[in-house]
Amino acid sequence: MMHADLIDQDDLLGQLRSIGFETPSGASAEQACAQAVCGLNDDRARALRHLVEKMLSGSATILPAVRQAIDQQLLPALATYKQGRAQA
Repeated sequence: MMHADLIDQDDLLGQLRSIGFETPSGASAEQACAQAVCGLNDDRARALRHLVEKMLSGSATILPAVRQAIDQQLLPALATYKQGRAQA
């Protein structure tokens, strides 16, 4: 029997916690991502960008709710942060 690698909501929360982001238990992927982008600084943005790149370039299947949270919360916030830093 084959086992597929999946990134679900719990995996996302665990990965965010592993790089130092606080996420409340029971938070949805969208809530966790929204909280992660609050108060970004250079170190947090770098860690978050690396995590997103790792997840998107990996072979694991990202479940739709997690992918939507990444697309709607993390990617725009990281782009805005980067753009703001470029102008500073």
